[in-house]
Amino acid sequence: MGRVLSNVLVWSGLILAAQAGPAKIVGIGAVSCARFGADAAAHPAAERDYFAWAQGFMSGALIRAPDGVDEGLDLAPPSMPLAAQADFLRAYCAANPATDYSEAVRALYHRLRGPAS
Repeated sequence: MGRVLSNVLVWSGLILAAQAGPAKIVGIGAVSCARFGADAAAHPAAERDYFAWAQGFMSGALIRAPDGVDEGLDLAPPSMPLAAQADFLRAYCAANPATDYSEAVRALYHRLRGPAS
C-alpha cells in the first residue's frame, strides 16, 4: 500500500502542476460520488483506495501551494483524525451523489483549512 500511496502522491503532484488551467482529474478521484458509494458498499476495502487517493491529492495540493499559503496545515489534525475524514467524505458523497469524488476531497481540504478559508 505504501508504494501505491507514493505513486498517488507523485501523480497528484503532476496533476496539480498544471495550474495555468483547470487540471484534469484522473483515476478514482474522477468518478462520481455515487460510484464511490457503490464501490465502498460492494467492496469495503475499496474505500481505503479512495481514501489513499484523497490523501495523496491533498498532499499534492499542499506541496504545490504557493509560499505563505496553507503553511503548517495539518492534514491529520487531532480535531479531525483520519476516521473522521473518511466519515466526512462518505457523508459529502451521500449528500452529493452526482458530484465527482475529487470535489468531496476538495471540500475536505477546505474544511481542514478551517473556517477562515
